[in-house]
Amino acid sequence: MTILIAENINVMSKSLGQALKERQSEPVQSITGIAARAGIDYLDLNIGPAKKTGADLMSWLVSTVQEVTDLPLSLDTTNAAAIEAGLKASKRRALVNSVSMQPERLEQLLPVVSKYGAEMIGLLWGAEGMPRDVNERCLLTVDLVYRANEAGIINEDIWIDPIATPVSGEINQLNACVEFLTMLPEIAPGCKSVVGLSNVSNGSPARLRPILNRTYFIMLARYGLHAAIIDALDEELIAIARGLRPDIVNTVHRTMDGDMADPAIIGKHLADYVKTVRVLTGQTLYSDSWLEI
Repeated sequence: MTILIAENINVMSKSLGQALKERQSEPVQSITGIAARAGIDYLDLNIGPAKKTGADLMSWLVSTVQEVTDLPLSLDTTNAAAIEAGLKASKRRALVNSVSMQPERLEQLLPVVSKYGAEMIGLLWGAEGMPRDVNERCLLTVDLVYRANEAGIINEDIWIDPIATPVSGEINQLNACVEFLTMLPEIAPGCKSVVGLSNVSNGSPARLRPILNRTYFIMLARYGLHAAIIDALDEELIAIARGLRPDIVNTVHRTMDGDMADPAIIGKHLADYVKTVRVLTGQTLYSDSWLEI
């Protein structure tokens, strides 16, 4: 069963951003409770770069969340001092989100992950930026795992993020992520996979984002996706992940295999998933009206 990590505690959130900056506990603890009741496995605490006050903010946030839940935490920031502060404050073993292949990030974070015995997300963002295809993702994975192992971090504590990109951009990048999951067990035995699911729908109209996220989740989960960072308010996505919507999963799988179901038979809701698979695999060109075609 895929591990679900809630993305909702985020400094960029319209509803929580100000609360985080002003250290308001109630809004943070409210969304924490909602996510916990929804059946989320981890909480991602995203404070952004937070260059000036990152350590204080992360320490406060970890403590505030832990007052109302014992769920494990994912500490999400580019501020290495804030990561360490969060690890110190965390009562449970935490997940560091994330360690990229940029030299500065490796040098700053690998020793911290090792020191606190944390797990880590290895983000496949290299010194030259975004990997272009599945082969570059594999090369970056081998290099990252080697560097982590040198720092004393075992494969089982490394979660690899191949970086999902918006469907409105280069569709081959989405296909590369799916293919990468089939190769990960061979190139990095013991390592896990994780994807920031909402990335796939970035830039799309709000009404279309959920079905893009849900469909791509099913496509990735078919090939062993270990964890996904998701919107904890998407009840249908959580139901899919927990095995409660086999009708949707089977429809997506059949479409991936080339079986085009008749919309008149399966109904509009499932037919929308069929159309979305075709968009996410590049069989249909993306547009904001793909569900209407």
